[in-house]
This record gives sequence, structure tokens and C-alpha cells, in this order.
Amino acid sequence: MAAFVKALFLKRPFDVGLSFVGLVLSSPLWLLIPAAIWLEDRGPVFYKQERVGRRSRIFKALKFRSMRTDAEKDGPRQAAERDPRVTRVGRILRGTALDELPQLVNIFKGDMSFVGPRALRPHEEEVHGLPGLSNLRDIPGYERRHSIRPGLTGLTQVFLPGDTPRRRKFRYDLLYLRKMSFWFDLKLIFLSFWITFRGKWESRESKI
Repeated sequence: MAAFVKALFLKRPFDVGLSFVGLVLSSPLWLLIPAAIWLEDRGPVFYKQERVGRRSRIFKALKFRSMRTDAEKDGPRQAAERDPRVTRVGRILRGTALDELPQLVNIFKGDMSFVGPRALRPHEEEVHGLPGLSNLRDIPGYERRHSIRPGLTGLTQVFLPGDTPRRRKFRYDLLYLRKMSFWFDLKLIFLSFWITFRGKWESRESKI
């Protein structure tokens, strides 16, 4: 318990400092990426999406748009491998996780952390074959994972494919809560940069 409290104490100052540095260093990309998105289909550059944060508080996550403008005409659903809704520019952004670069703003504001469980969408349902268990709130670990801020990256994001069933993802989230420490976060951040460098975030095989 003491290690958990210590990790939480260090998390916020670290998030503020690193997100500020990240925003400064990535400033050229804030010109190049929006230009590429707009040139492809003349649609909006940014995409705001409601997400569930710490203690189930709803916040607006900011992303670079990586899908067609009508991607959610049939309602919100998790992206699948080779999802036809993803644009050409979007495939590059999602493979390198650059579509989530604007979430540095969310981290700086305190909506998110660099490392933690992935932020879920309100009323999101499971679509990967759990008969009779489509509501995420019914999956063990749902409430516990919201005891800390959601992360831009994390144990689940690094080691599991995006379309892994939520029951298994939540087990990884709970494992992170047990192992959470400042040094463990640094390790996950390093691995995340390595995955970004290799463009492997959308890979169905091992990302690292």
C-alpha cells in the first residue's frame, strides 16, 4: 500500500513536466499532421471523444482524426484490424500512436496520466464474444481500474493487441495496479517509444 501511495504521489508532477516537454518538442508535428489529415479528405483535423476517467469522471479526450468523418454513423465501436473506416493517413497515425499526440493536453490538464489503464468510452460495449456479458461494467475489474487516471500507454496497451477481449485486458489493468511504481512506469514509457519507433501499435503480433 505504501508503494502504491508513493507511486501516485510521484505520478502527477512527472506527468505535468513530461507532457509540457512533449508539447514543446512535438510542436512541428502539430502543423504537419493536421495538414496531412485535411489534404486527404478536407475533413476536420481534431476529434473529441468522451472518455471515463478517474473515479468514473467523464472528460473529453482530444485526438487527431484517423477515421472517416462518418465512422460512427452506426454508433461507437472499437476499431478492428484493417478497419475500413481508417483513412490512409490514419493508418500511419494509428501505427505510430501519433493520433493520440493531442492527449498530451489531457495529461497536462490532469484528465489522464502517461501510464495507466486505457480510457474507456461511456456506455461502450464488448464486441469480442462474451455471451451475455456485453456491458463493460459487468466485467470483473471495471470499477477498480478507475481508481487511478487512465493512461496514454500502459501494461495492457504495450503487451496486448487492441482487439483483445476486455476480460483479459482488465486482468492486465489490475496487474498494473499491483505492480505500479515510478520505475515500472518509466519502463512502460520506454517500451512505448520503441513500439512507436517501429510503427507496431496496430500489430496483431508482439509489439516489442
